[in-house]
Amino acid sequence: PLYKRALEIYEKVLGPEHPDVANTLNNLAALYDSMGEYEKALPLYNRALEIYEKVLGPEHPSVANTLNNLAILYYYTERYNEALPLLERSLKILKSKLGSAHPSFKTTEQNIQDLKEKMKEM
Repeated sequence: PLYKRALEIYEKVLGPEHPDVANTLNNLAALYDSMGEYEKALPLYNRALEIYEKVLGPEHPSVANTLNNLAILYYYTERYNEALPLLERSLKILKSKLGSAHPSFKTTEQNIQDLKEKMKEM
């Protein structure tokens, strides 16, 4: 309820396309994701992604983070073919903006390896 209330306030005060709205959407989606409520998380991640891309640009690290979160949701729901391109796009952004030594880059790189291994098992 607190994330939902914060979202209402941010949307009212800052407008529906502010980065703080996207951040709150992403956080709320992550909460639903951790609870296994993927159907609730998916549209929130997608909306956060749209806002970040529009306001911050398609190569911003916040876009990469949301792509990674969305890909993990797809991984958990066994939508591997949808997860892989998101992780690859995230990795490209992270390498470009933060460098290949950054922890987020390393985590995403590992997520790709794990996903590819899972896809081989199928």
